[in-house]
Amino acid sequence: MGKKKGGKAKLPKMECCVSKSKCGRCPLRMLKDGTLPAGYTVKKRKLVRVDGTKVTKKKLAKAA
Repeated sequence: MGKKKGGKAKLPKMECCVSKSKCGRCPLRMLKDGTLPAGYTVKKRKLVRVDGTKVTKKKLAKAA
């Protein structure tokens, strides 16, 4: 679903930038569209793990 032409999935940003047009990597938009990687959710406009562990870019890349 969220795959680009090169085969890599779009990674969400760590925090929503609150732009009016909402960029394609916005975690809020990805949550709404259902393209957020499994095990992640958004709280207070920040990307968080469902199990409470810290979000890192390395773990996020593996999940996507």
